[in-house]
Amino acid sequence: MDKKILLVAAFLGFTAIILGAFGAHALKKVLSIEQLQSFEVGVRYQMYHALFLFFIGTFAFLNEKERLIIFWLTISGVLFFSGSIYLLATNGITNLKTKFLGPITPIGGLLLISAWSYLFYSILSKKQ
Repeated sequence: MDKKILLVAAFLGFTAIILGAFGAHALKKVLSIEQLQSFEVGVRYQMYHALFLFFIGTFAFLNEKERLIIFWLTISGVLFFSGSIYLLATNGITNLKTKFLGPITPIGGLLLISAWSYLFYSILSKKQ
């Protein structure tokens, strides 16, 4: 499981860098400042959680079940949160019907908060 977590962390990290560069160069010409700022929020949170997963994959204090729960909460959260932001921010150039994504973003945020909260709970409940 640790290898899977680390591979996903690396994937999220390098795709965040690619998307950040894409936003800063290619999208800068076609998105409004507000749309570009939203896109950058998605990139930033994706990178934060790539690093978070890297930490989770190397943190020996957690057992396998705890890692697995945090992993799936984080992956789901990044997909919902950052993914919906990417689609909403680029709606002007993709012409996709993205109105339904409005409620998806906060659900993704809630999943990310849940991952961090579960980490907190897992550490707090350990006996020294």
